[in-house]
Amino acid sequence: MSLLTTLTYALPHRLLSSLARKLAYSNSPKTSRWLIDTVTRKFGVDLSEAAESDPRAYPTFNAFFTRALKPGARSVDPASAALLMPADGRISQCGDIVPLGNGDGRIFQAKGQSFTAAELLGDAEAATPFADGVFATVYLSPRDYHRVHMPWTGTLRETVHVPGRLFSVGPDAVRNVPRLFARNERLVCHFDTDFGPMAMVMVGALLVSGVETVWSGIEIPRYGDCVTVKDYRGQGITLERFAEMARFNYGSTVIVLLPKGVAMLDPGLSAEMPVRLGQRLAMRA
Repeated sequence: MSLLTTLTYALPHRLLSSLARKLAYSNSPKTSRWLIDTVTRKFGVDLSEAAESDPRAYPTFNAFFTRALKPGARSVDPASAALLMPADGRISQCGDIVPLGNGDGRIFQAKGQSFTAAELLGDAEAATPFADGVFATVYLSPRDYHRVHMPWTGTLRETVHVPGRLFSVGPDAVRNVPRLFARNERLVCHFDTDFGPMAMVMVGALLVSGVETVWSGIEIPRYGDCVTVKDYRGQGITLERFAEMARFNYGSTVIVLLPKGVAMLDPGLSAEMPVRLGQRLAMRA
């Protein structure tokens, strides 16, 4: 376990994230330029793909971090039956959700580490449709495009904000922090599709300022202490396949859950593999 991962057990997560938020939204040109230049240089950010390629055009660091792409910068898998990769990044893990026989299923995190669907979703009943389904966990590094898009067309049913810790979601933390994704603060988005339910889980991380959705803006309160459920049934919020769904205000992780038998994960996907928005995640069965 790295020193940083060890320290995150003791670090004041919320205080650090609150300070990071202030910096990210600072209107000070000196502050924003320093942050943008530092991240661009350290992580090798490719601004040639951005709708605005001039780093000086962004009024805040958060505006830079959540930048849009140029039209056509990402292509959609040509197969109409393909579910799409929701984000740029790297596959942390993907595969079958192992049924536990009690309406729940176990999701692999890393060697020696796992968590259940009920723990991740914060609701045992909501986990039942996914108990023997499939999952894909995509890690977004600071260099990546930070908007998350729809793998498949879906109608928003409900969101659940689950408060929690703010551990790093980097590779070392994923290998060493038990139940990491089920412990970090997260926004669970439940969609109804033509094949049944689909869950998209936006997982927060150390120094993450928040999650914004296209339907209501900032969704995660400033570090709330209780589960918050929002019911969107009957509001007709339907997002098409490949449409933008949400964005992270700093690097983090998105997890896709699908029920059993509706799709097969692309056999070419594997842990640590770099991926791009719009490529094939799975094929409808």
